Amino acid sequence: MSKVVLLGLFFFLIGCNSEVSNKLAQKREMKKSTPTIKQYKAIWSEIESDSLSVLPQESISYSKLFDSSVDLISKNAKRTLNSQEDILESFDKLAHPNGVCLSGLWNIDTPNIYGGYFKEGSKSLLIARASTAMSETKRGETRAFGMAVKLFGTLDTKKILTEPTANFFVIDDLGGTDAQYFTDVALTNEPDVSFTWTLLGSLFYGLKVTSAFNDADKNSGIRQLYEISSLGENKAKVITPKWIKIQAKEDQTAFGVDDFRDEFKSVARKNLIFEISVASKKIDNKKVWQKIGTISFDKSVVSTTCDHRLHFHHPIWRDDLVYE
Repeated sequence: MSKVVLLGLFFFLIGCNSEVSNKLAQKREMKKSTPTIKQYKAIWSEIESDSLSVLPQESISYSKLFDSSVDLISKNAKRTLNSQEDILESFDKLAHPNGVCLSGLWNIDTPNIYGGYFKEGSKSLLIARASTAMSETKRGETRAFGMAVKLFGTLDTKKILTEPTANFFVIDDLGGTDAQYFTDVALTNEPDVSFTWTLLGSLFYGLKVTSAFNDADKNSGIRQLYEISSLGENKAKVITPKWIKIQAKEDQTAFGVDDFRDEFKSVARKNLIFEISVASKKIDNKKVWQKIGTISFDKSVVSTTCDHRLHFHHPIWRDDLVYE
């Protein structure tokens, strides 16, 4: 299976936005979606409203791609690209079913050429969901770490937004690695692919999901960043970085923790800080990264809404972006 096929599969799944109808979902009490107020406070309140004291351990299933004769995956691949809602009715996540939701601050403190909320001085409230691909969550298992992030373009928790949140997606390695902790890895919007037994064990499942998503959009090997570079901008053309990298600052590892979600438990006592780097060119086939700021997480929660209602819009591919 080619790298493009694998990238298409996992970038669709990292946002975790596909609804399914299955027996397990039917047994679970579903929350009905009301029109979402595009406001940080309202969305975070929804996420915290059904927090869980015991970590759920859910798994992927090929059967979740279909409902009788309905090809749910193809239908929902298109919805994922077109819907800009932040909260949906209850749905199951196809490949990243186990996650933890995070609240924090986006802070750009270094001069750079990029627009929108990449500009120096940009600060924004954000909500993120950290997760692992497939079913594995514990140290010692092969895990592909991922994170979906939405920026609100404001520091006012009660402000009603007049434009959609800006979403982006990063993963460390699509095939998974033996990294001991989430804070050990660098996550990017165009990750590497390692061929692991965990990945190959879901080959047919992956091919079906990838086929559906490739029909809905193109160039699924990289998730573009124009939602951030356009946020708050009035100009038709802005400069957008081609790549983004998110990596935890050193000396923040929660040693001894088995489940990655427990790594984020302490953020209320001590913020967990990730560095933001961007790039638009390569030299000798290596990306030229510029460190431009930080993400500082100060709240975390594992909840039903985090795993089954929070939605991250995937940006549709654009050919007209200016990278330099």
